[in-house]
Amino acid sequence: MRHGKKVNHLGRKTAHRSAMLANMACSLIEHKRINTTVAKAKALKQFIEPLITKSKAENNVSAEKGTHNRRIVFKNLRDKYAVSELFSTVSEKVADRPGGYTRIIKLGNRLGDNADMAMIELVDFNEIYNAGKAKKKKTTRRSRTAKKSDTTAVAAEEKNEVAVETPKAETAEVKTPEAKAPKAEKPTEEAPKKEKESPEETKTDDSKE
Repeated sequence: MRHGKKVNHLGRKTAHRSAMLANMACSLIEHKRINTTVAKAKALKQFIEPLITKSKAENNVSAEKGTHNRRIVFKNLRDKYAVSELFSTVSEKVADRPGGYTRIIKLGNRLGDNADMAMIELVDFNEIYNAGKAKKKKTTRRSRTAKKSDTTAVAAEEKNEVAVETPKAETAEVKTPEAKAPKAEKPTEEAPKKEKESPEETKTDDSKE
């Protein structure tokens, strides 16, 4: 029984398996996509992605780190041309990608032995699939927390702006009595009535005389 054993030996001894994966990795780096069985493609994905991570420029800042990573990759690939291609062309293309450098696409079954076939390719070299997509900026969890703090700061500023704008509403309410000013004109209309009554009073005074 193979309980807990996650490595697929692919029906080969260790030396045969490592040599096969090295040859497949070199072919993938050279041609950017290859056709193989699904089991071999999954094993190749686990084999080559750590090597691509070591080839990225951010992991080779100093000469010592660059030399050390090149030696580790060469120990696995065993081909100096594939190593130079990986550390030049491939590393530049994959610079902004945080992981997941390869893609497995199933192609159906093989005619001879009905094996599950698949194509494994480097994601960034598929120009047709990535034609209409814009590149995303690299994000980390720290930047997400910073974005949350920015949003909270913006929300606090909006609340302050609302608090500042509320006195303007009060001033608008104070101006409302001015709109009621026409009602104050009524006494002016009553004043002429009193003037009309005054001649009658004068008439009554003359009659008494």
